[in-house]
Amino acid sequence: MPVLGLQLMMLKEQINEKGMYEVLRQVRELDLDAVEVSQVEMTDELIDDLVRGKADFGVETAAMSVSTAPGGNGFALETEFDRAVEACAKTGSRFLRIGMMPHLAMTSKEACEEWAASVEPYAARLAVQGITLCYHNHHVDLIQFDGERIFDIVRRVAPSLLFEVDLHWVQRGGMAPLDMLEAYSGVCKLIHVKDFRIAPVSLETYRKAEAKEIEWAEFQAEFLSLTQFAEVGQGNMNWPALLPAAEKAGAEYFLIEQDDTYGRDPIDCIRESREYLRSIGY
Repeated sequence: MPVLGLQLMMLKEQINEKGMYEVLRQVRELDLDAVEVSQVEMTDELIDDLVRGKADFGVETAAMSVSTAPGGNGFALETEFDRAVEACAKTGSRFLRIGMMPHLAMTSKEACEEWAASVEPYAARLAVQGITLCYHNHHVDLIQFDGERIFDIVRRVAPSLLFEVDLHWVQRGGMAPLDMLEAYSGVCKLIHVKDFRIAPVSLETYRKAEAKEIEWAEFQAEFLSLTQFAEVGQGNMNWPALLPAAEKAGAEYFLIEQDDTYGRDPIDCIRESREYLRSIGY
């Protein structure tokens, strides 16, 4: 069974306030076994805390974030390749992950091919070091150029680059997550376990539109934007079917993530997600 962990983007403010070590203590108390590091500065101190957290709490580092050029999320492979490899050796992480391709790369088939070609040498070099580089999708990765999804372009041009599948974003992109996992079986190494919820229509906005206090187009815009990120088990995703399918597709880590908690304490949301996953056998 894949290791169950947390995408630490949810707790980046806590990391900045009290340090990675104390956050890893909280992660352990939430009955989670691994973390993925994202959206925090990869200082030597933070890396040392990941090492201490594994030794003291048994919380392993599933993956750390990288970008190709400086200014992105995590290590910049262009200038910090050796440092990223060293961090993996210290923490025991076997995965690095790219959180998103540049927006320019999403604008055409040629731009996407150019980006994927620039990543492939890094992925191949990392593989020699025993490290797998994964690409994390969003809904835009279901864009089709000449009948070929961005997913397919990335696989064709950068075969050494595997996938971190965010099942919420697959759903939002209009592809059934079960179909995606089957289509890309064998290369789905990291899974973001994130639910997909449709929020209620705002009665206040409706009444304003009915009374002509706002334009109907404003109500319609809200009506078309009801999708939310949800605690696992509080949305519409079929987790009892999805998680076994993800494991079959090659997943080694299941990572709880919720991009927005809509004012709730993220710890409460993580706990709720963890309790649901426990209730279905994880």
